[in-house]
Amino acid sequence: MKTCFKWLLALFAISVIGVTVQPAAAQLDTIECPVGNPELVVAAGAVGDELAVLNRSLATYMELCPNVTATALETPDLVTDRLGLYIQFLGARSNAVDLYAIDVIWPGIVAEHMVNFYDYVAPDSTFVAQHPASLIENNTLNEALIAMPWYADLGLLYYRQDLLDKYGLTVPTTWDELAESAQIIQDSERAEGNDDFWGYVWQGALGEATMVNGLEWQAAEGGGVIITADGQVQVNNAETIDAVERAAGWVGNISPDNVIAATPEDSRAIWNEGNAAFMRNWTYAYNLTVQNETVGGSFGLAPLPGGNERVAATLGGWSMAVSRYSDNVDAAVSLALFLTSAEQQKFRALDGGYPPTVLSVYDDADLQAEATAPLFQQLFETLNTNSAVARPSTVTGERYNDVSRLYANAVHSVLRGEEDADIALDDLEFDLEDVVIELGY
Repeated sequence: MKTCFKWLLALFAISVIGVTVQPAAAQLDTIECPVGNPELVVAAGAVGDELAVLNRSLATYMELCPNVTATALETPDLVTDRLGLYIQFLGARSNAVDLYAIDVIWPGIVAEHMVNFYDYVAPDSTFVAQHPASLIENNTLNEALIAMPWYADLGLLYYRQDLLDKYGLTVPTTWDELAESAQIIQDSERAEGNDDFWGYVWQGALGEATMVNGLEWQAAEGGGVIITADGQVQVNNAETIDAVERAAGWVGNISPDNVIAATPEDSRAIWNEGNAAFMRNWTYAYNLTVQNETVGGSFGLAPLPGGNERVAATLGGWSMAVSRYSDNVDAAVSLALFLTSAEQQKFRALDGGYPPTVLSVYDDADLQAEATAPLFQQLFETLNTNSAVARPSTVTGERYNDVSRLYANAVHSVLRGEEDADIALDDLEFDLEDVVIELGY
């Protein structure tokens, strides 16, 4: 067991007992930094202000450890494109990247390329115990912990409270109510001269965005979770067919025609201009909306609408993994543990609205500040009502990318109007059953 990270234990102890953490400069003499002069590269996202927040964290680490140079590598916004870039680096055993921010659905895909954190910290240590067991289990393959949880994420509904008040409407709690309210507001705003106004914006770009939204529609109607833990395929049923057909009906009506190519940032651009009544997006968009002059003072946050069965929000989140091919593995692990520490997760929550995975951070009084309390309140409401739904990444492991591609292609063909939902989902069922058989279920 390596012991070069005991300085982090002091940070965790301070955070857990609720004492205010001292400024970075005051901690310098308590830090035991990596040896030498390592240069580290962190591959992470750049959606919204994600890159800027990470750079501020890296600056803090370099203040604490002046012998280390840590820089962020900007990667594509679309997670499927980002995974493709990662696979290029890892497949070539490249030492160009030391740390990778990985999606909650990727551990099975990248595990063979990543360092086992249990070679550095004990399974019962504070480093591990501070995170929810479900996230640790998600990141554990063959008894190796290949990534440390960094932040959680969920799909949420953003709405314009001023427009609901203007037209005497309430926050929709079902998808049918959302469509009805979106149409009323859209028609009325356009009648007043805003031809660019839309009722509902979301992410329909072919790839993981289609998987995420499709699963939310399907699960809400009672159509299942695509592939169950025991390998049962759940896609070709009346509930899923109805859910996908309903969403296809939004395209060009209450949602722009190009919503089927939209990323989270595309949706947020329309929303920030004041040209949408409702938006489905991730938690990162909350603080950015608060800061926006056009809509920052007139919006609210709610769980996604439900269907006939339930409310369903796709579970997301990111973890920090260290490449086996790094020239500075020890230093990279040190930085990973710093970035996922309680102190840094509190910083990211306050600075960028990123929900912590360190449970003790939610008890911090600063997170109850006016600007951030609604976000975390909704996050807890969704989690505590079992509304979060996981993608079938654990059950499919290394084949998840294939499953996601097949599902996204089928749903997207319906959204584009190229195929009827019953035909697309019947073909999808056949393809997924082949994958399940190959996986040995």
